[in-house]
Amino acid sequence: MTEYMAEPRPDPTRRTHLGMRPGELDGKWYAKYWNPVMAPLPEHIKEAIDLGPQAPPLCLGLDDAGTLNEGGYQDLENGYSLLGDGSMHIATSTRMPGVSPDMVDWWFWWHATETQRYKLWYPRAHLYAERPGGSGEESVSYRERYIGGTSFVDEYVGNVPGRLAIRFVRPSDLGFTEDRLDPQEATAVCARVGFSDVPLDWGHLVHCVRRVNGGAEMRSRFWMGGSHVASRGGAPLTGELEEVAEGLRSLGDAQARAMVVHCSQEMNHLGVFLPYIFDEFKRSEQE
Repeated sequence: MTEYMAEPRPDPTRRTHLGMRPGELDGKWYAKYWNPVMAPLPEHIKEAIDLGPQAPPLCLGLDDAGTLNEGGYQDLENGYSLLGDGSMHIATSTRMPGVSPDMVDWWFWWHATETQRYKLWYPRAHLYAERPGGSGEESVSYRERYIGGTSFVDEYVGNVPGRLAIRFVRPSDLGFTEDRLDPQEATAVCARVGFSDVPLDWGHLVHCVRRVNGGAEMRSRFWMGGSHVASRGGAPLTGELEEVAEGLRSLGDAQARAMVVHCSQEMNHLGVFLPYIFDEFKRSEQE
């Protein structure tokens, strides 16, 4: 048996639906945080979309992802670009009042083990979540609880549904100096993005979070499609898999715009309730 056939896979019997059905949150202590009414898209994101694709030299290269933890800002903090290799680069920034980097690490561990938790994050797009073998060890940091794991998530990006495998990697794998990521001051959520139903990866993501006055600032980056497409775990890139890969080698304007909107909406919505749900979780741990 080849290596890729042995990789974790999501529940093949899963059935999904958007929103919450009656009784779905019964008995869930976090039910009060379900709010399907989302804030309008921030003005700085609307402006970035209206500008259209930006010049590729303004984009942060994947090899330089670790520079996100340095001071100041970069040439492209909000918007997108379409690159010559057929890939797209996405950048969004989100202010999160009352949030700490440690809370973000907690969220990436906590939300992925139950679909209802995942839906709190983006009521208009999230459908399903599962993380096989996720660590719940209290002896390790929140960051260590999700690194090395894979979250299987079904969601809409724009009007297109996708079934994704998000494999979280060490920040150092993408160039971050981990001893400079004190969770009270900064964190970097890093992952390889692929499909959950076929062994194909097609992107990378980073959510770099740092303390600012009154809370935190999340600076998100995505590198997707084009040269970032690769088979996973030794799978031969032939036949149907090659056809899927070919469709990802030239991503377009509509897909890039949809990603900018998706990331901004979900992170802004998360920022609204994250301080409160985290505080309640911490208090319950101490009881």
